Amino acid sequence: MKQSQNRTTFIRCMMLLFVAVLVAASVLPAGVAAARAKSSCGPGCDRYDVVVIGSEIQGVLLAKAARDLGLKVMILDPRSKPGGELIQGQMLVLDQPNDNQKRSLVQGEIRRLFNGYNAGTIRKEEEFNRYFQSVIKNIPIQSSIRIEAVEVVPRGKEKALQSLTYRTKEGKQYKAEAEYFVENTDFNALTSKLEVKRIPGMESVYKGKKPDHMAATLMLRFKNVDWNELHEQVLLDYPLTNLQKKYGPNTYVDWNTATGFSNLTFQYKPKDDQLVFRGINSTYQRNGQVIMNALLIFNVDPANPESVRSAVEKGKAEAPDILKFLQKHIPGYKNAELDGFPDYLYIRDYNRFETDYILDYPDVMSGKMFWDNVSIGGYSVDLQAVRAIPKGIGFGKPNRYGMPLRSFELKNYENVLVVGKNVGATIKAYGTARIMPNTALAAETIGIILGKELKHKRLKQLTQADFQRIHKYLERNYGIVLNR
Repeated sequence: MKQSQNRTTFIRCMMLLFVAVLVAASVLPAGVAAARAKSSCGPGCDRYDVVVIGSEIQGVLLAKAARDLGLKVMILDPRSKPGGELIQGQMLVLDQPNDNQKRSLVQGEIRRLFNGYNAGTIRKEEEFNRYFQSVIKNIPIQSSIRIEAVEVVPRGKEKALQSLTYRTKEGKQYKAEAEYFVENTDFNALTSKLEVKRIPGMESVYKGKKPDHMAATLMLRFKNVDWNELHEQVLLDYPLTNLQKKYGPNTYVDWNTATGFSNLTFQYKPKDDQLVFRGINSTYQRNGQVIMNALLIFNVDPANPESVRSAVEKGKAEAPDILKFLQKHIPGYKNAELDGFPDYLYIRDYNRFETDYILDYPDVMSGKMFWDNVSIGGYSVDLQAVRAIPKGIGFGKPNRYGMPLRSFELKNYENVLVVGKNVGATIKAYGTARIMPNTALAAETIGIILGKELKHKRLKQLTQADFQRIHKYLERNYGIVLNR
């Protein structure tokens, strides 16, 4: 009798447990219950919460934040080495967004990099490498992959990227399924495989008919620069108004940075008309070493390896003549020497595709804040050169403005995010939004939101009330302020 009662109790408990599982699965967001229900998606296939395509610092920060909160994350990098523009392109001259009261707008993990940069402890290549490695540590990454196919399925009124198939450099083919996929390359490695609409680029500024992008840069490295002499000689031409009249707008030198001198540099005529030598936007790295963001290269297609290779070689060939010019015309460079080259370029602009909200010029200039802010920006609207505008063009300095989650959610795709230079913005808004700290904060914030919310809601299900809670959480736990 007692055994029969125990058996009956056991059966009732199992039935209640079964019902509880069914109820739990029914209230989970679409896709989450299914993801938990199956641990494998077949031979040669792996399931993840988040798959990031590319290793630019923004996507790495998203991956780190999500992984730190327990999500299963993978970085699939089409490049042979990780690091993108920051490490492979050696874009080590950091631009800092400030509001009109000169208060820094840098927040989140990227602030650790900027604090080191401003303090002079993160200036050289190896120091940037150490920072990057500290961020990417313990995040699984597969380099030298090639996306071969994508599987897109309907999901409600939108589409979803169900999986992608990729091949490694060893020739092995794999498949990855994920709750979210993230475009984090500078050449649309993922989004070029999807049905998406391009946001007009630089051609819209000058009414051109063909797609156009801001020039890329080959970073120039020098050693044996006498920075003290450069600084002292420039001080002799103060006040600042006189200095800028003599050397050109934005000319400025302190113990760490030197900018401007365009009245001199635009007199330089490169051998190849694909190149332009603009003002010497440079950082003193210590011990006579300087890195300079000044050699612009037009019409580089980052999706075409031959275009990149050719541009790098042209830049390297031009560098000795640029050195001679600097030795003759710029104080402190008399005994300077070239100090090697990066293997890759700083790509500042390429195709961007429509997102759920496209950030516009009036948004940034009016200081608009959004209920779903994931970043706060505030840099000048700075559009660099194209052939039709060889000196570039600016459109003013915003104070501070919001960057909404919707500007990082690919339009018509429920689970595809874009980060970094892929942000959804008109070209004039992009001139300020593109700055690394702006998009780095957005990416980290999105990673945190995924880590906290994915068990309960999809990103596109989040409401204004949800974001009021999320913003309080970010301020309390991360010191990230996004609602003012």
